[in-house]
Amino acid sequence: MKDELLKADLHIHTEYSIDCQTTLDQIISRCLELGINCIAITDHGTIEGALEMQRIAPFRTIVAEEILTPHGEIMGMFLKETVPSGLTIEQTISKIKAQGGLVCIPHPFDAIRSTGLGPKIIEKILDQIDIIEVFNSRSPFPWDSSRARDFARKYGIPGSAGSDAHTLGEIGNAYIEMPEFNSREEFLKSLAQGKIFGHMSNPLGHFASTWARLKNNLSRRS
Repeated sequence: MKDELLKADLHIHTEYSIDCQTTLDQIISRCLELGINCIAITDHGTIEGALEMQRIAPFRTIVAEEILTPHGEIMGMFLKETVPSGLTIEQTISKIKAQGGLVCIPHPFDAIRSTGLGPKIIEKILDQIDIIEVFNSRSPFPWDSSRARDFARKYGIPGSAGSDAHTLGEIGNAYIEMPEFNSREEFLKSLAQGKIFGHMSNPLGHFASTWARLKNNLSRRS
């Protein structure tokens, strides 16, 4: 019997991110509703939510983190410990690799977001990149995704896809159908065989993120 394919959204945020208020239970319910059976929780600056999701979710959860460096964000995948923000790109990559993690470049070449790594930086660290996110639902321009796909194809780097959901309704806006895997090495091979589906998210989602950030900052101050 042919193995079932995973339906994987590999870029989801939770209430553990400063700019998101979606609870873990809400994410689980939404994924079950959509038939998503593999996710990467990629909160900003922490893996706490991802570890808890891995414990309680009835489907596969990859522990990941979006890590802010002075030049933009790098995503660590298959992490065991949080990588602190603010380190150099070299230090960040070193800490990801030291714990057996994979280095993914989220929303590369994004013309709008200041947190996307630029082409010169990406080419400089090319030999240390394991994955390129080639479709991100929050990237507003199709040519950004096309450029990322062309780059990944040119250098033979596996491509991932994710909704970058900061709100419940964004989950599943991008996903990749890929074979099952049991290790990070198999994950890379599965990505290379995967097929990407999805569409752009409503730009108003960015306003929801801004509001969540303001609300969370006010809550922390009080």
